This record gives sequence, structure tokens and C-alpha cells, in this order.
Amino acid sequence: MGSVSQDQTEPVNGQHHHSLDSDSKLDLENSECEIEGSKVGIMRALVQTQDPSAKEVDDLMIRRFLRARDLDIEKGSTLLLKYLNWRREFVPNGSISASEISSDLTQDKLFMQGVDKMGRPIVVGFGGTHKPSKTSLEDFKRFVVYSLDKICARMPRGQEKFLCIGDFEGWGYTSSDVRGYLAALSILQDCFPERLGKLFVVHVPYIFMTAWKAVYPFIDKKTKRKIIFVENKELRQTLLADIDESQLPEMYGGRLPLVPIQDC
Repeated sequence: MGSVSQDQTEPVNGQHHHSLDSDSKLDLENSECEIEGSKVGIMRALVQTQDPSAKEVDDLMIRRFLRARDLDIEKGSTLLLKYLNWRREFVPNGSISASEISSDLTQDKLFMQGVDKMGRPIVVGFGGTHKPSKTSLEDFKRFVVYSLDKICARMPRGQEKFLCIGDFEGWGYTSSDVRGYLAALSILQDCFPERLGKLFVVHVPYIFMTAWKAVYPFIDKKTKRKIIFVENKELRQTLLADIDESQLPEMYGGRLPLVPIQDC
């Protein structure tokens, strides 16, 4: 925990070798961007022939769905078409209003404030305040979509991902909701792919691991790489590695008060 990977390679012939490496890397990145760009164009044409509403989708969204399937055009197209159909059925009015999810909003379980050092919006979720007995699974799914739409709308220009702190202090069996967690995971991975940048899981009680073990097999490998469990004694220094103190929530030793998701 807290270890930083370092490049162990030694420079050869000083800066000249480093310059060649940098040039080669740049050429490779440019080539990869060109390949990805051409695939985005092919995927757009493919999806639009099957769903004309895809004309309203921007290239960034197509790229996210393409990346979610490792640049496989066919798989990326299938995922995007499934999303477009789901969106029409689940969010027929184009957006979900706060009045539709009042029971979830009153639980004060999701907040948003500040940006990390990469410019990604910071979201803080409190697993211990979630009470599945006071909401239905369908309402909770609507709450998840409402929240992710809000988060995406707050993305600074040029940014596509967000950072999340999942705080499970006070979590107990009355908060346990494996069906809800799986539904939220499915929405995040299948309908908002490539949106999560990093997830810090903090203040984790031992009993939470029973629910975690049930959910873990359904997390795709890309998402798993973004999840970091943080020990209490390393919490502040771990968060400060990614978040400046001026942008860190007050409850973690920073300077910003948390703002409920509905007030963002």
C-alpha cells in the first residue's frame, strides 16, 4: 500500500538515449491514436446503421465504449447498442428527477466536491447510510443513474473520469445490499464505461468482506485495477497522493465541505 512503481531502467549515453526513447514513445502513441480514431469512425458507421439515434452520440462516448471492449469494434458496438436501447427504456424522459428517488436522497449517501490532481471530480459515497429496506431495487437503480448523470455533467472540459472515495464506516447488515451493489456495478460497467478513474475503499469493517466476496467475481478486470483498499493509518497520506489538501473533503483532513449529490 502506498508504494509507487518506479522505472528501474538505467539511462544509456545520457540524455541522447532518453530523447530517442521519448521520440519512439511519441511515435507509438500517435500511431495508437490514429488506429483508435479510425476504429471510432468504423464503429460509428456500424452502430448508426442499426440505431439511427447514435447520430446524437459524440466520438468521446463511442471511444469509451470501444476502449471498454479493448478496441474490439464488434464488441464495443454491441455494448453501445445495448446501452442506447436501455437508456430509452429506463430513462424515457431523458433524465431522472430528484422527486423520483426521494427515499434514496434522504439517506445522505452520496456527495460531491472538488477535483483531484488530474482534474477528475471527487465523489464520496457512504455505504453505512444506505438502507435497502427503505428503498426498492428499481428506485436504487434510478438513484445510481441519476448520480452518474450528475457526475458526468460536472466533468471539467477535457476530463472523462471521476475519482470516488467509498467510505464504509458504520456499515452493518442493515446496509448490506448485494443485489443493489451488483445492479450499480452493472450500470457503471455497461452503461457508463471508462468513467471511473479510481476508487478508494476506506474505513472497511471486517464484516463488509462477506458482501465484497459476493460482488468481486462480477467486477471486470479493468475496474478491479482501479479499486484500492486503504488502511486507516495510511488514509490521509494515500488520499493526498492524488488529491491536494485544498480539494480534499474536511472529514479526511482537507478544506472542502461535502455537498450532497442533489445540490451539485
